[in-house]
Amino acid sequence: MTASRSKTKRRSLSMLLRVAVVTTGVAVGGCEPVRPPPPSVSFAGLPVSGSVHDAQKSGFTGCVHLDAVHIRCRRHGVMIEGAGPYDAAVDLVGSNGAGGFDQLTLWDDRDNDAVFRLAAALERGGWTRCLTGDGRVGDQAIYTRPGAPVRASMDISYWSKRRLRFIPVSDHEHGCADPVAHSVGRNSGTDR
Repeated sequence: MTASRSKTKRRSLSMLLRVAVVTTGVAVGGCEPVRPPPPSVSFAGLPVSGSVHDAQKSGFTGCVHLDAVHIRCRRHGVMIEGAGPYDAAVDLVGSNGAGGFDQLTLWDDRDNDAVFRLAAALERGGWTRCLTGDGRVGDQAIYTRPGAPVRASMDISYWSKRRLRFIPVSDHEHGCADPVAHSVGRNSGTDR
């Protein structure tokens, strides 16, 4: 082998090694959380946001990896505001869940309308409802109550698994533009 071919081969191997190191670094770096866990917020004794420890100590221990950077932890038989039982889940960020979770999702596998009972309980408890969307897809009923640390968002135009999510109140609220115009009783055909 000539010195020139040997030098070219070393350069090629060196380049391949650098590409492998960079690719591995990006792949491994992508598996770790890009954020610290959000502050712990709870509602009705259930965690709405927080750390993996908050989820586990609240009974969310049935966990599965959704992909390399998301873990879903579930709990069955959840009762809230006198309604249920529901299935509940928190979705943790990071390959080990260290990025925490920022919402609580509730649903019933057997009864797609079961979350309407929880929505009715919220309204009886003084929560205000407003509706988003145009009546076709992605419409949400948003429930808020002054002073509550969370808001609730229920799928109303979804034909698969209807869910109700509790989300911490933030400065970046994306609710109804005009809650008075879309409040309870003012939408023919959409009130249940």
